Parts: sequence; structure tokens; C-alpha cells
Amino acid sequence: MLFDIIIKNVEIVDGMSSKAYFSDVAILGDRIAEIAPMDAGLAKHVIEGQGKVLSPGFIDVHTHDDTNVIRYPECLPKISQGVTTVIVGNCGISASPAVLANEPPDPMNLLGQQKDFKYPTFAHYADAVMTAQPAVNVAALVGHTTLRNNVMDELLREASESELLSMKATLLQALEQGALGLSSGLAYASAKQATAEEVMSLAEVLADHGGIYTTHMRTEFEAILEAMEEAFETGKHAKVPVVISHLKCAGAGNWGRTVEVLELMEETVKNQDVSCDCYPYSASSSTLDLKQVTDEIDIFITWSEALPKFAGQMLKDIAKQMDLPLLEAAKALQPAGAVYHCMDEADVERVLKYRLTMVGSDGLPNDPHPHPRLWGTFPKVLSHYCRDRKLFSLEEAVHKMTGLSAQRYNLKQRGIIEKGAFADLVIFDKNRIKDTATFEDPISVADGIDCVLVNGHISYSNKEVAKNRFGRFIYRHKE
Repeated sequence: MLFDIIIKNVEIVDGMSSKAYFSDVAILGDRIAEIAPMDAGLAKHVIEGQGKVLSPGFIDVHTHDDTNVIRYPECLPKISQGVTTVIVGNCGISASPAVLANEPPDPMNLLGQQKDFKYPTFAHYADAVMTAQPAVNVAALVGHTTLRNNVMDELLREASESELLSMKATLLQALEQGALGLSSGLAYASAKQATAEEVMSLAEVLADHGGIYTTHMRTEFEAILEAMEEAFETGKHAKVPVVISHLKCAGAGNWGRTVEVLELMEETVKNQDVSCDCYPYSASSSTLDLKQVTDEIDIFITWSEALPKFAGQMLKDIAKQMDLPLLEAAKALQPAGAVYHCMDEADVERVLKYRLTMVGSDGLPNDPHPHPRLWGTFPKVLSHYCRDRKLFSLEEAVHKMTGLSAQRYNLKQRGIIEKGAFADLVIFDKNRIKDTATFEDPISVADGIDCVLVNGHISYSNKEVAKNRFGRFIYRHKE
């Protein structure tokens, strides 16, 4: 048999936490066909690994790339990090199923403008992704806020019984068309008035379809434990797995409380299927939220529709220039985007190291001055936290970014290196891999990523995306 590709002389980290080992890997079509020392003459194309690491392609479980995988299908911020699959539709906001009468409300505006929301059903969105054929695979959640916006004329209230029934019908259809599950963004004004009962009722639809519930909780500040309890109660009621999105203790008064937070996770997981994701930075990023405006932390303004000239500056400096109190200056900038330096590094490390934590970038690709996590998340885990800080072994770091994520979201035969698995792979130099994106200069490709393969094809090498793209739409429970 002649293989399509043989990758020679690599240190295989298989995504399943097994000890790394040296071997060759053969690819036939879109699958891994053999793992054993092989003669180079058995393949049409040979990649010489030179002893570098071969791992499964990284799975970014928390993205807002919904419209970008279609509009900018080369997906350079992701594939340049070794990411081969993105999960979109997080934090209650998704590009589908959406019908917009007006401009998208905050935070749906993070995904694009009204013209970018043109997928009235989940199937329309999946078809559009397949037509665009991005460089990476795409799987999608349905956003609670998106469902609300479809049927409610005013988001700052509870949904009526008829509105809830309509949302449930739309969610059911999306699940039947291959959605992974439901996400919520209860911290945002557009969903804050939704009762726990509203979300529980929607989550009930997930159980029969093997769906998952992910949540940007009501708060990550002082009342975080209560917010977690609500999330867990939702999962318990609906009998579905729960993922806490970008788990953190935000706000200076909350620092150090990840000890309590993780104790609650450990206690809950004894009786319930719960987990979390996080990004490896001590700053968050979103739209400018007046409730988070404080002089206790640095707040960097990334964009402002009202006063674009102030983008790229600290809020405190803008307030001085405007001769206004901090909150009044923030109001004047609305709508706007911000990076909040709101976390303690020890908390970040504690959550990242936690055994049930997956890695997700939470990057905002439409931000003109994005948080560096958009370009640097996965190399930063491998370089800073694994190699330099030694928080965990290379095998465990890779597991958090591949096998654990694929298992959690039922991405069959992905996130692992074994015979028969999809050939989503990344070759990297474990001694040289490094994120280069910074808060000052966030748009920058990582070093040390030699080659990325998606569905058996070389898709990124020499810091360039291949001319042909091979990403697919991944439907729930389908290979």
C-alpha cells in the first residue's frame, strides 16, 4: 500500500495523556493509517519530523469565530497556533439560527454587523461553512441570547411562555441539524433578565439529543459561587453536562477565591458531569461594561463607535483627557470594547492546572486591537505554563487542548493520535514554541509551529496558510 503522507521521526504526544514516544505516522486520505517505524518509500510525500513533537491539532473550545470562518476562511489567527478545530456559538451568542430586524444587540455585535447574520436556520449556517471551506474544522453551539433576540422585541425582560416555546422549537431544530448544544451569556444585559427557569426549560431540549450546556455565568465577581450553583442546577434539572466558560475570579476583591471555586467543582463532579475551560491570561476582553468600570484595575479601550479617536488607550487616560470621572468617560465611549486586567496570575494558574479544565482562547477576531489570546493562547500554554512554569507535563498540556476537549464535545475520532483517527495534526518544536502576540502588539503569529495538517492535508507551514483549505463542518455525533 502506498500512503499519502508519512511523517518520519517524531515524538508522538497522543492527546490521551499517554507517555510520549518516538515513531512514524502514516496518513491515507483523511485518517491516520499506521503508527510504526516505516520506510519513506511507502508514501507519496514524506515529512521529516527531525525529532520534533507530533500532537493532535489543538481544539479551541471557546471561540467567537462564527462569521469569521466564512468571511476569512484562511483562519490565520487559529491555524498559525496549531488549532485545527474551533467551537463557535459561545457565551449565548451565535450566528445561527438568527434573524435580525436591526443591528445586533450587545454582545452579539462582537460577531459582526447585521449583514453578517444571514442564517435563519442552523442548517443554513452549516452549509455556508462547508461552502466557504475554512482552513479549520468548525462545530457550533446555539446561543441563548440569539434565540431570545429572534422572538423578543425587548431583551431587558423575562421571556413570555409563547416566546419560550418558540425558542425551544428553534433549539430543537438546530439540534436535529447537528448543533452541539446550548450556550448562555447570563452576565450580559441582553440575557440577564432571563430567569433560571427560562434557561432550564431550554436546557431540557438538550437531553434527548446528547447536547451540552455551556455558560458564561451571571457573574464571575463576588457572587461567583451562587452563579456556579445556578449553572450546575440547570444541568442537573436537564440531565445534561455543564461547561463553565472561561472560569475565573474577576475583580481585585475576588482574587484568591479560585480555591473555593475549584472545591465546589470537585464536590459537584462527584454527582454531576461538569467541567470548565479557561484562557492563559490574567486579563479578559469583551464589550465595555459599565458595571465593570473601576479604578482598581487597568481598562484598555480597544474600540469605540462614539469616539473612535480614543481607541488604543487606557480608560483612565481617556477620562483625564475628557476631564470626566471614569464612569462618565466610559458612558461617552459607548458602544465600545475593552480589555480588563481583572485577574490574579495565581488564580489563572490554579484554574489552568485543574484536571477538568480545557483550553479555549475566547478571542474576539473582529476587534481592531484584539486581546493577544486570539493569536497566542495555545503556544502560551506550551511555552510559558508547560515549559517555563512547569505547571504540568507536555502530555497533560496537550491533553487539555486536544483529547479532553474532543471527548467533552463528542468530536468523534478527533483530538487523539491513534490508528483510524482523523489526521488533524501539528508538528512543533517544544523547545522553541512561543506566543509572540502581546497586549501592545497582539496580531502576531507564533514561533515554533512547523506544520499543521487538517483532515490529512498540509494546511499550514512556514508561517503560511496553504492555498487549498480542508476544514469541515462537524455535526454532533457524526464522523
